[in-house]
Amino acid sequence: MATKAQSRITPLTVISVSFVILWLVIASFPFLWTLWGSFKVESDFFSRADWRNALYGVNTVRETGSAFTLDGYYGAWVQEEFWRAALNTGIVVGFTVVISLTIGTLGGYALARSGFRYAFWLLMLALVFRAMPHITLVSGYLLPFFEWNIWGILPTTIIVLVAINQPFTLWMLHSFFLNIPKDLDESAMVDGCTRFQAFRHVIIPVMWPGVITTGLFSFLLAYNDFAVTSMLLSERNETMIPAIASFLGTTQEAGNVMFAVAAVVSATVPLFVLVLFFQRQIVSGLTAGAVKG
Repeated sequence: MATKAQSRITPLTVISVSFVILWLVIASFPFLWTLWGSFKVESDFFSRADWRNALYGVNTVRETGSAFTLDGYYGAWVQEEFWRAALNTGIVVGFTVVISLTIGTLGGYALARSGFRYAFWLLMLALVFRAMPHITLVSGYLLPFFEWNIWGILPTTIIVLVAINQPFTLWMLHSFFLNIPKDLDESAMVDGCTRFQAFRHVIIPVMWPGVITTGLFSFLLAYNDFAVTSMLLSERNETMIPAIASFLGTTQEAGNVMFAVAAVVSATVPLFVLVLFFQRQIVSGLTAGAVKG
């Protein structure tokens, strides 16, 4: 048995595994280095004298009495009230994902089951809209938002993010619905269901991995957005990404880099947790052909 197992280990397998390990090291190093540095003082993490200060924390020990410190996290979350930005991000992302998925699911189903040619042209129009730079779209909204006195608030930003995100969700979910046989709808309606009941009780459970996958992409778009949120939200209502940028300061005002480093780690951790939690649904959704469609 041992001989058979060893014979299966080919040079191609060794090379493939080596590349995967190398990719994991390269991909994870920036985050792990940032995580490590978030517990140091700035003079260590950005040391010009010796990069090893970031490893051993020479100045961190001198300034705080320990090789690790939570000053960056305390300064960001308590002193600069980063928790407000995290709360605003949760509100914006939550509403954006729910609204986008609701409209995208209904619209994608209608377009997939429609036999009319206008469905194709609607999707092409949505694709053109999605391809436009976000900054171009936001600039067109600014003047009416100022005139209507709705600039700087969360609902305005949610509406704009939904408008930007909707073409993508339509395309993704439309592709999933195309892979589901129409016989399921017809069988449910023969059994007495209405079109909406067949959609809700038969189709949605079948394509649930596709909804999860599309929802994750919608989440990432709203969560990581900078252009829209920085232009449409006031300082009090800003989300995490613009808040992190503000920690870096400007040419007129000094910032605190370690606050930004701690905030970056805080903003990245939820993404890892989310992907780990929904990894099975994400893999099922991707292999079902949503991205290929």
